Formats: sequence, C-alpha cells, structure tokens
Amino acid sequence: MNEVVDEGGDGQRIDNFLFKRLKGVPKTHIYQLLRSGQVRLNSKRVDAGCHLQSGDVVRIPPVRTGVRPVPGHGGVKPAPFPFEILFHDEALIVLNKPAGMAVHGGSGVSQGVIEHLRAQHPEWKFLELVHRLDRGTSGVLFLAKSRAALIELHRQIRAGQMEKRYLTLVKGKWRNPRQAVRLPLHKYVTPTGERRVVVASADGLDEKGAMPAHTIFILKKSWPDFSLLEAELKTGRTHQIRVHLAHLGFPIVGDDKYGDFDLNKRLSREMPAKGLKRQFLHAAVAEVAHPVTGRRLRVDAPLAIDLRTFLEQLDLSETSVVKRS
Repeated sequence: MNEVVDEGGDGQRIDNFLFKRLKGVPKTHIYQLLRSGQVRLNSKRVDAGCHLQSGDVVRIPPVRTGVRPVPGHGGVKPAPFPFEILFHDEALIVLNKPAGMAVHGGSGVSQGVIEHLRAQHPEWKFLELVHRLDRGTSGVLFLAKSRAALIELHRQIRAGQMEKRYLTLVKGKWRNPRQAVRLPLHKYVTPTGERRVVVASADGLDEKGAMPAHTIFILKKSWPDFSLLEAELKTGRTHQIRVHLAHLGFPIVGDDKYGDFDLNKRLSREMPAKGLKRQFLHAAVAEVAHPVTGRRLRVDAPLAIDLRTFLEQLDLSETSVVKRS
C-alpha cells in the first residue's frame, strides 16, 4: 500500500515511520525490506536513515504483522458514521472531526476517520489525510480526494500558507490581548513508548536540534480562574499549542498529558452532569488556496456542544473551582 507522509511524519526517519505502521513485525524484517528495495520512497529505493518530508509517498509492501487487520483495510467494515461535512467537492472534503475519534487507526486504535470514510465511500479511489488532529481535539480536518490536491495542500503547509486557528480554554488569568510565543520544541519517547513534546530550553535540552515553533494567542474572554484563547498556528508542530501553554503556566483545561491533573479531577467531580470529558481544544478555522481553482477557501467549524456547555457553566458559576482544595 502507499501512504502519504503528513505533518506528523515530517522529519522522521523512515525506519521509525515503518516501526509504527508495522506493529508486530520484527525490526530485523523491516530493515530487510528496506535493504531489498521493497520499501520505496517516491518510487525510489531508500536506506533506513533517510528523513521524510510532508507529501512524500512511502510504498509499504504486504507484510504479515501478526495483529488483527485494521477495519476498512481488509478487516471488519466500520459501521457508518454521520460526519459533519463542512465542505466537499471533487478535490477535497473538509469535516468537523468529533472529539474522541482518531484521524487514523493504529497505536491501539482500530479505526479512525480515514478508515470510516474509505469504507463508507469505496467509490472514492483516492482519499488521504492532509493534516492531523489529536484524538481529543475537535474541529476542521482536511482530506484530499486526489494526489494532485494532496501535494498542493502539503506545499501550502510547508510554505506556511495554510492558516489554522484554534479555540482553547486555559487555567489562569491571561493578561495580554495578543501575545506571540516562539519556543522551539523537542520530541521524545518515554521508556513506556509514549510520545511526548517539551520546550527545548527546558530541562537543559539543547535548542540546536529542536524544531522552531511559533504560536500567536489572542484573548477572547476571561473568568476569575480561566481564559478563553484563540491560538493561531504559524508552525504546525506536534502538540504545539498544548506544550506552549503548559510551559507558560496556562495548561489547557482537560488536557490529560500536559495539563493540571488535580484541576481536571475537580472539574469532573464538581460538575459531573456537564463536566468536561476531554481537552478544551477545537480547530475552529482553516483557510487555504483551493488546490484546483486557487481561490481562497475558508472553513469554519462551530464549537462542539460539550465545549459550549462548559463555557455556559462558567458564565453561571459564582464560585472558584481552581482555588478549592
């Protein structure tokens, strides 16, 4: 099968890329596939140390993995899912991704957005993710329906021509109406295999090997203990918004990886009927040049109902959840 490299794989070594996609296959066999030329990068042979770029096409040969097939790719067909479609034509489809659904299967997730859509629309001969959203993040998600559209949208992403803005609720009183944050990020894997990101200047990490990351935050509304921010991504690094905010002392409410865990528990306990069950992060707006017509295309995703409900509760609340013990 062919797999197109998205932002999450940009800069990754191809052997590590294959390890994640061929769960259950011995590493020695993966290296043998590379040496023998059965794995191809943009139709060419490649060695294990090659670094990938967004838009690259990796051909992965059929391999017996020893694990159950992913639904939508020869396994059990996923049940139809009623996605909210924000835009659709012959070149691309844009969804309002629901929180809790991964964009693709893997890493313990049997099926994601891409598997659902491929199963529901077998007539679409080409369908690939243009970019990714975390499983717990809702909002605008682009998928390309042709290789030409995918390549052009990836070009725009690399050139910084795709505008993406998120809404997020953070702990604390944000003061600046507009604040630019430029903090390089470093990705690493914990001993348990969990992927993590940290600001490179923290914990004595060298900034030289880190990826530059730039976010602009705009204050939209505030409460005694919380602030609603718009985050505009100038770069698209993994977990960029979450890590920048946590490093600044304003963790995203409900974030189970970089957030304030005690606060998350208190919110769940004190507002159980309408409590927040995930991180308050929503991809609200994306704007690109249409890959075929060249016309500017702006897509807005309405705030998910669970997030709207939580904000309404903050408006009605006269007590402080943060300061309670």
